[in-house]
Amino acid sequence: MENQFFVDSEYLSDKALAKKHRLETDPSFRKNHMEYLPGMEQIESDVCANVMSQMNSYDYSKYTEKDVKAALEHDNCSIEDFKALLSPAAEPFLEQMAQRARLETSRHFGNTVYLFTPLYIANYCENYCVYCGFNCYNHINRMKLTMEQIEQEMKVIADSGMEEILILTGESRGQSDIDYIGEACKLARKYFRMVGLEIYPVNTDEYTYLHECGADYVTVFQETYDTEKYENLHLLGHKRVWPYRFDAQERALRGGMRGVAFSALLGLSDFRKDALASALHVYYLQRKYPHAEMSLSCPRLRPIVNNEKINPLDVHEKQLCQIICAYRIFLPFVGITVSSRESAEFRNGIVKIAATKVSAGVSTGIGDHESKYTGKKSETVQGDEQFEIDDNRSLDKMYKDITKEGLQPVLNDYLYV
Repeated sequence: MENQFFVDSEYLSDKALAKKHRLETDPSFRKNHMEYLPGMEQIESDVCANVMSQMNSYDYSKYTEKDVKAALEHDNCSIEDFKALLSPAAEPFLEQMAQRARLETSRHFGNTVYLFTPLYIANYCENYCVYCGFNCYNHINRMKLTMEQIEQEMKVIADSGMEEILILTGESRGQSDIDYIGEACKLARKYFRMVGLEIYPVNTDEYTYLHECGADYVTVFQETYDTEKYENLHLLGHKRVWPYRFDAQERALRGGMRGVAFSALLGLSDFRKDALASALHVYYLQRKYPHAEMSLSCPRLRPIVNNEKINPLDVHEKQLCQIICAYRIFLPFVGITVSSRESAEFRNGIVKIAATKVSAGVSTGIGDHESKYTGKKSETVQGDEQFEIDDNRSLDKMYKDITKEGLQPVLNDYLYV
């Protein structure tokens, strides 16, 4: 791979440091972020044009108290209503938005909350994304689990009672190729009833293969829909190609996946526009693929290894709550996930209003579930985490806390026949 040297090097050479500096300071040195690279599948779809047209024309400063009140009075939330609910004018109406969101959640999901856990199986990466702990220039402990180590991690997680797992890798085809991920899916199918993937975007035929190996759904973070900001944050690697990433969920659906999940990393750019684009990405695809299960994640930027200055930008808990409530009102049938990036207090509150899925027993490191879950010293050398988490509750603790809130924790509701 183009920059595999950087991934595997303990320290960067003078040549590597010079390239890193030039990538950061000289835009002409970077590849065009809107041009596909060899091997990247291009599909015909109008979804991107629709999303970007709405986002680019969105002026949230023009919405008023009257617009917000009208949006809350309408039985069905239009795109224009949704824009009003995301605007600063809606902030004084957060309590009314929460009441409406709670009603929609109860109507379509009852009082259930779904639980899952992520499993990172590798943290090698060939991208230079300036905000990510896995980026190829970051000096961290890199690791790729063997199939034996993956199975041991899965056994430990399954023994805790978890029935849904999300498999994650760093974005490195060189270290985590499709066959490797496919074999991990086959192992996961032995231990879990739901298997999700959060990996680098791939082509339709590769999604078909991974689905045949046992994967049910695919999560892809667009990070930001602001193409100019995206260009300045993703300086090297396949992830730099913005349109290929945008179409990943549609390729996954064409490849047979029964579900897809979407997200922007709130705080990288204008969070109101990114929230609008994320929801509209779902909205337009939902109309093309009405059979598919779709969900939204709502992560804020978190501190990362070797970059203590990175923190959520202008997205506070009140604003995050506004976004999530607006999502629920606009897309009442869509699942909403709130990860362990957020505090236990916030997650306990938001599941009573609009969120339908939370993670538990979380580690964003590599190979450390046995030590974290059982207290036993693992023989596996551990890889560094991608970012800091805030909510460290185990599955058992999360299950009990959700029950205390008067909600029903659900580990799985899907049967293969």
